[in-house]
Amino acid sequence: MNTPITSTDFSFVADLVRQRSAIDLQPGKEYLVESRLVPLMRVHGENELGGFVGRLRRGDQKLIDLVIDALTTNETLWFRDTAPFDVFSKQLLPDVARTSSTKRLTIWSAACSSGQEGYSLAMLLLDWLPKNPGYEAKVIGTDISRRMIERASAGKYSQLEINRGLRVPYLVKYFDQVGRDWVLKKEVRDLASFKWGNLAQAPVGHPQCDVIFLRNVLIYFDPPTKKKVIENCRSVLRPGGYLVLGGAETAPSLGPNWKRFDVDRAVVFQHLGGGS
Repeated sequence: MNTPITSTDFSFVADLVRQRSAIDLQPGKEYLVESRLVPLMRVHGENELGGFVGRLRRGDQKLIDLVIDALTTNETLWFRDTAPFDVFSKQLLPDVARTSSTKRLTIWSAACSSGQEGYSLAMLLLDWLPKNPGYEAKVIGTDISRRMIERASAGKYSQLEINRGLRVPYLVKYFDQVGRDWVLKKEVRDLASFKWGNLAQAPVGHPQCDVIFLRNVLIYFDPPTKKKVIENCRSVLRPGGYLVLGGAETAPSLGPNWKRFDVDRAVVFQHLGGGS
């Protein structure tokens, strides 16, 4: 029977995760670490967490990558919480389109997990584009988990995943059934691209964005890291663009160059230009 993780081993794992992903695992999260690591421990032939963490201490890079992946992969759904997506399609998208000087719109799904958020946005764009000729649009998704990026790029989902929030009209319109799975049509996959990214690092080479979805991720960061992540988003958000947060999240004070909107349970900040 596995014994609980020791405080020393927990501190080591928490430091490892913080160094690689900036996620802050405070004492009290031992249950989370145990629940994510025990399955990995068993698959890799260890009977105790102490032995498994020992392999991490010795620099087993394959295991380290798997641990980071296990502890940074979070729940995701199609059109999660509904309200932010309704606000996006009815208010944010028309506004950034109206003020765009290029008619090329870029939406960033930060912490995109296995792609449901990014593809939800892509489907909304595909609904909007035919009614607004002359515009181009794309969705960029980033995540700290390389495994999630691979899954998102594949655009293939199980029936269980499909059942988690996908609206039936979108299933009929934008998916093909392949065996027991559902695969997004090419037109949706062509609109969205996914790449590895660490939100706490400067987004070098990242394009200017019109809307950024940064939802349900700030809660995992300490205050200095939250501030850094917000600044990284600001650096690629064009003046007049929008930052969409999760409803339960608290953001650090964003300063006078941000205007907050609370629209139908969606928490939205508009960047007014200038520094943070």
